[in-house]
Amino acid sequence: MKLTIAKIGDNKTVSFAVEELVRLIKEMDSTLVLDVRKYDAFDKTVKNALWVGLGFTEKSDKDTVYIDVKEGVGFISASNERTVLIAVYRFMKELGCRFIRPGKDGEKIPEKKLSASLLNVKLKETASYNHRGVCIEGSAGSEHIYNMVDWLPKVGMNAYFKQFFTPATFFKRYYGDDMTAGDVNAIMDAVEEEIEKRGCKYHTVGHGWTCEPFGIEATGWDKFPEAPEAIKPYLALVGGKRDFRYGIALNTNLCYSNPEVQEKMVNCIVDYCKKHPLEDYVHFWLADGRNNHCECENCQKHTPSDFYVILLNKLDKQLTKENINTKIVCLLYNELMFAPETEKLSNPDRFTLMFAPITRTYSTSYDEVDLDEKIELEPYVRNNISRPASVAVSVERLRMWQREQGFKDSFLFDYHLMWDHHYDPGYYEVAEILQRDMASLDKLGLDGMVSCQLQRTALPTALPLYAMAEALWDKNKSFKEISKEYFAAAFGEDADTVEGYMAELSRLFEPKVLRGSKPFEKEAMAQQYEKAKETVEDFKKNCIEKKKEISKDWEYLYYHAEMVKLYADAYILYFRGKDEESKAAIEALKQYVDETKAYTDSVLDDFFLKGDIYNNIFGWRKTI
Repeated sequence: MKLTIAKIGDNKTVSFAVEELVRLIKEMDSTLVLDVRKYDAFDKTVKNALWVGLGFTEKSDKDTVYIDVKEGVGFISASNERTVLIAVYRFMKELGCRFIRPGKDGEKIPEKKLSASLLNVKLKETASYNHRGVCIEGSAGSEHIYNMVDWLPKVGMNAYFKQFFTPATFFKRYYGDDMTAGDVNAIMDAVEEEIEKRGCKYHTVGHGWTCEPFGIEATGWDKFPEAPEAIKPYLALVGGKRDFRYGIALNTNLCYSNPEVQEKMVNCIVDYCKKHPLEDYVHFWLADGRNNHCECENCQKHTPSDFYVILLNKLDKQLTKENINTKIVCLLYNELMFAPETEKLSNPDRFTLMFAPITRTYSTSYDEVDLDEKIELEPYVRNNISRPASVAVSVERLRMWQREQGFKDSFLFDYHLMWDHHYDPGYYEVAEILQRDMASLDKLGLDGMVSCQLQRTALPTALPLYAMAEALWDKNKSFKEISKEYFAAAFGEDADTVEGYMAELSRLFEPKVLRGSKPFEKEAMAQQYEKAKETVEDFKKNCIEKKKEISKDWEYLYYHAEMVKLYADAYILYFRGKDEESKAAIEALKQYVDETKAYTDSVLDDFFLKGDIYNNIFGWRKTI
């Protein structure tokens, strides 16, 4: 069979979409003859072609795919160039392809003979949410970032967020401290080409605006012996002293009532936007720490959120004067969760609101929030705010900002796959919470999510990632539908068995207990974790050992099984009051993770797993 593919125009994302269509079709059926052509526009005199490009539905920044192909003739189109690429992957999904995790081994391309009778797809879909992205975090190498960026449009995602001016901290965790800012910038220059090729919305910076305007390079949470004397007058006065908060510049707030501080910050952001006109969203955040806002007489006249709005208004005024249209993302986080008391945004259209409830519990989903319930909120007390776990309280603070400041665009910035998934070795409960959260964003007035997460979260499976992407594209698709689809693509005829295994692990490990949100009896939990070990051993013997050579999916389950047993040992010993033996079990888990890193590198963030298993039991995340 011969298939004529007609590309419309010169746009690089449409060109890449055609390349991907050709690649995937040839992988599916290498005998198919492809005739690829290019036209400036749709030409109705050309017969029997499959057109790829714009022109078949209304142009819009809202992502709509429109496909009408009958016996290999018709069009794969969309509302914008970015979504033409998504439409190609959507077309291939209808032909049986699945993209279940970042990386080449996450592509499931069935080999089959394609005939005209099989090339029939007709659908028109608009994404449920406008913001569907991932933010760099964790320990990452250039290959991991590339894999993530490459995967995003395959599952209908449309954005990537590079934190910092130079995100060196994430690469140093992976490559070591020898990585220079120049090395990282060179990596990110290559990544940015891949982002641009796919037409993804590009988010940048966030952290750093409390440092860079004052000559402090901020590429991570580095410690300094002391703040330079020249900048101390600009730092927040806390406890009678102006210095870096615990030695960390990035966590240090400033004296926001100081006109010179305001001017330096605004000028720095404006200058950055001038130099980076292709960045779609520039994030303007304050310090990463909390309870360290300035106590000087002038700063105490307003809340941090009021000073934030003052800064945002000054920034908008200057950007407008310079005729710069960059969208500025403002952050609800720590003290900024408290709505302003006196100040109002002059031009809400300039800004996108980002809701980042970093202290929330993942034992409760947004779909459980009763928006009619009256929520009592604590008043703001300078440098004495708590870390609320309540989802309802966080949502009410969001709604106050939305009501009072007139935002027309907002999205969630959440952390399901940053630390919390390490409470759930089965990845099943966290996947369901993620899907439910995404499906209910619209009721909170949020238009999607940018997920602040590790780049490697696919061991044992990438179900949480996949469920997030599917729900952001179609909020009406149920978790069960998504889970069944995922496991069928990954494990074929064994799908139900593997899904049941993962669900049972999540049930036995009870993440709600480990988060500290459910009462428990220690010996009962120890016995439950013993049962989890037995479940793993039985499944390994009866299934994994027989199938581990079949695919990467089964191979990953093999390494995961050993990790889970060691993970269980650490908790069993802890529940039984044997702290030193528990710490030894943690060390054994770390050693096994190191020994198998060569085989799990693309799917497991070993740096964070090793840190989290200790921190969850004995360290800063200890809740039980």
